[in-house]
Order: sequence, then C-alpha cells, then structure tokens
Amino acid sequence: MSDYLVKALAYNGQVRAYAVRTTDTVGEAQARHLTWPTASAALGRSISAGVMMGAMLKGEEKLTIKIEGGGPIGAILVDSNAKGEVRGYVTNPQIHFDLNEHGKLDVRRAVGTTGTLSVVKDIGMRDYFTGQVPIVSGELGEDFTYYLVSSEQTPSSVGVGVLVNPDNSILAAGGFILQLLPGADEGTITKIENRLKEIPPVSKLIQRGLTPEELLIELLGKENVKILEKLPVAFTCTCSEERFADAIISLGTEEIQDMIDTEGSAEAQCHFCNEIYHFSREKLEELKQEAK
Repeated sequence: MSDYLVKALAYNGQVRAYAVRTTDTVGEAQARHLTWPTASAALGRSISAGVMMGAMLKGEEKLTIKIEGGGPIGAILVDSNAKGEVRGYVTNPQIHFDLNEHGKLDVRRAVGTTGTLSVVKDIGMRDYFTGQVPIVSGELGEDFTYYLVSSEQTPSSVGVGVLVNPDNSILAAGGFILQLLPGADEGTITKIENRLKEIPPVSKLIQRGLTPEELLIELLGKENVKILEKLPVAFTCTCSEERFADAIISLGTEEIQDMIDTEGSAEAQCHFCNEIYHFSREKLEELKQEAK
C-alpha cells in the first residue's frame, strides 16, 4: 500500500476528519537524513501532522511548520501543500534515548518542552498567515492539537505515531485529525472523547494494516463516516540545481571569484532532502558572467 490521505465528514457533518498513512514518506525522510529512532519519531509525527494540515489548504497554498522545543534534537522544519507533497528535516538527526516510562520512544525528551510551535501559511497573497503557540507537551500530537485549538480556534484532536524497526527503518507511520464543526452536539462530542480514550496508539493501528479509511471507521464508526476525497502523499523536495545556481549568482561577481580562487569549485546541499549539487570551476565562471 502506498501512502495516501483521506478527507471525510462524520456524524452528519458535525465532524471534519483527516487520516493518513505516511510509512513510505517518513521512511524516505529517515533514509535521506539517517535519523536515529527517537529523531525519526519526532520528524515522522511532524510530517504526518504537516501533510494533514496541508490538505486543509487549497490550490497552490502551502505552509511551513517550525518546532523549537529547546531539546537536543534542535529545530524541526516541515513544508507541505494542498497536493499531498511534504518534506522535512531535524537539525540533529542522530538523536536517540532509551524508551520512556510508557515503553515508547522518548520524543518529549528529544523535542523539549520550553519553546514554540509555529505555522506560516502562504495563501498566495502578499501577507503570510502566521500562528505560534508554546510547546505544551513535546510529544507533538498534543502540541498540534493545542495549535489548532488556540491559533485557529478549531476544537480538534490530533493523533500521530511512528514505529521504528531495529535497523532504524520505518515500520509504520501515520495519523489522524478530528475537528468539531459549529453546531456539534454534546452527545457526539462525548462519543468521540470516549472513543479516543479506548483506541490503541495510531501507529499500532497502522501496523495492523488499517488503511486511512479504516482508521477513521475505527475512530468514529462505519455508519458515521462519509469519505469525501483521497489524496496521494509523498516526500517531495522543490530544490534544484537551477535554484542553487540562482542563489550563487545573487552573491555577486566578487564572491563567486573568491570561490573560484580559493576552492576551484562549489558544493551546495539542500537541508530538506540532503541532495548535493556540485558546481565546477567552469560552471562558476558561467555564473559569474551571469552575475555581471
């Protein structure tokens, strides 16, 4: 099964729901950045939340999530858009700790609890929408829930999870977001709250082979869920040699000449996907001419 996301309504339009499988997407991020298990869990949870929040956008809109919790993992950055494309990285990918008291990867310790979660939305206008909240948990699911409730005034529940194999590869990853729409009645709210207390962790459900549709049925009941849309999800980076070349040109002729004189060539690496672009002496000479 390849990665995909579903959008749904539930309880006769009282609840908006998203669910996603990101096992391959998080797996590619892990392979590109060589993350260790605790870092993989933090990055994977952020990617899963990011791709679902991206699915709330329209057209060419996109968003950037930055998590700075003060922990040893450093900052986590995730970009996503309305098309199911997502990319992300952590500042310090080789971070791992013993399991926490619940027998789970200690994401809270890696992320930290003394910082902020911020979301910048590019909705195609001159001004960007920026929302920021303090980190309340460090486990990230609760932090994204707090962001949606506080910054976007939408009562929500976010569940995200990652399971890691002994060889550091990704066994299962994914998540869900449930949002109450205006007019949701108390009976519906109580049913959902009780169900959320009963179900196993989301990563366990995905490991069992549940599809995103089945995940929502597990959460909300088959008779209550109406699937609206299905969207493929993939790790997608927007970097290119042309973009890095433009960045070099923007440095100006003196800076480029200094590169040629001191190094004879240049290398540029994308933070998001770790792709390396090499610029030979000849290429730098061409770029210097363009800079004129």
